[in-house]
Amino acid sequence: AYLVATGDGDMEDLCYRQYRDAQTMTDSVAALSLLAEGDSPYREHALADFRQRWADDRLVLDKWFTVQAASPRADTLDCVRRLMADSVFTLRNPNRVRALVGAFAQFNPLRFHAEDGAGYRFLADTVLELDAINPQVAARLLSPFGRWRRFDAGRSTLMQAQLERILKHESVSRDVYEIAGKLLG
Repeated sequence: AYLVATGDGDMEDLCYRQYRDAQTMTDSVAALSLLAEGDSPYREHALADFRQRWADDRLVLDKWFTVQAASPRADTLDCVRRLMADSVFTLRNPNRVRALVGAFAQFNPLRFHAEDGAGYRFLADTVLELDAINPQVAARLLSPFGRWRRFDAGRSTLMQAQLERILKHESVSRDVYEIAGKLLG
């Protein structure tokens, strides 16, 4: 990670070789994560290769979603939205939802807590959409909002507003209502 962070193209080559020649899933995912975080010329190829190679293994493919959702890149939220439209993504699969949406909200503080509140709106929108399908998973996705009091006034206000929006939604489930209410209380 430190070597890739230097921006030295030779280190990106080394990282890609580590991905390509990995003998274990740990090595493969670690190298893929580093490639997904930056603007390496290998980024898109490695992501496409991983998806194609593991297309038939749902649990491994969840790692592919998580790697992209956790990326600190400026376009990560747009990427997450595109991934939600991918043919293998469905809100009906709780593991897939946690791998993409949950990973973005929990493992990407830089982009989830963007100053403009886009990450908060995205999570609230997704919770409301998912609530009609799986209220329990939707309720669990709210946990990143639970720390709203620990943030600066701007972010606190934005998170609080999304929780209030969820509580006011006309068809919110009991599960989501209860958790959102506790988080605000």
